[in-house]
Amino acid sequence: MSPATPSKSSLACVVDDADMLAERFAEQRGYLIGVAYRLTSTVADAEDAVAESWLRLQTLSPAARAGIRDLRAWLTTVVARICLDRLRSAPVRRERYVGPWLPEPLLTAPPGPLGEDPADVAVREDGLRIAALLVLDRLTPPQRVAFVLHDAFGMPFDEIAELLGCSVPAARQHASRARRAIADADLPPRASVAAQQETIGRLLAAIAEGDLA
Repeated sequence: MSPATPSKSSLACVVDDADMLAERFAEQRGYLIGVAYRLTSTVADAEDAVAESWLRLQTLSPAARAGIRDLRAWLTTVVARICLDRLRSAPVRRERYVGPWLPEPLLTAPPGPLGEDPADVAVREDGLRIAALLVLDRLTPPQRVAFVLHDAFGMPFDEIAELLGCSVPAARQHASRARRAIADADLPPRASVAAQQETIGRLLAAIAEGDLA
């Protein structure tokens, strides 16, 4: 009987090929940035989390890499753990921030499942909205992780529970509370994508010019 052929998402065939490993990671990078950005609200933290996931992948032994059956799922879990740590430390970091803290706008939205932007799926709105990120920032770290990973990226609750170190019912409860918080949030009226981009552009210009009045 011939051995089973490794799936395309497996790393069994590329454990000793550094170039191929880098190529496989690069294929997932945009998706991972999308996950990390939805979890942290900042481009810098998102990029740092994804870069750290690449370092962790590189430092795995060949045997450990060969055991990864689904690279995207493995990397998503690693990135989510890194982001969870950052979320837990975010209040301390923001205490040192001068002035009111706002989410960092991502002008080129990363792709989500089926080519959709996960923020659009999460809040059922057109385009990227800073208001949505502000709502996400009001959630507890477990609520945000459970909601984003399940509702926006389709991660099963058993995997989310393992990531959070809680039971599956508790993971479901975190996501449910997040949904209620978002449903009760006072979001601004729907605006066109062009109008949102214009607003973001004015905000960035004001920040660059020091005019925040």
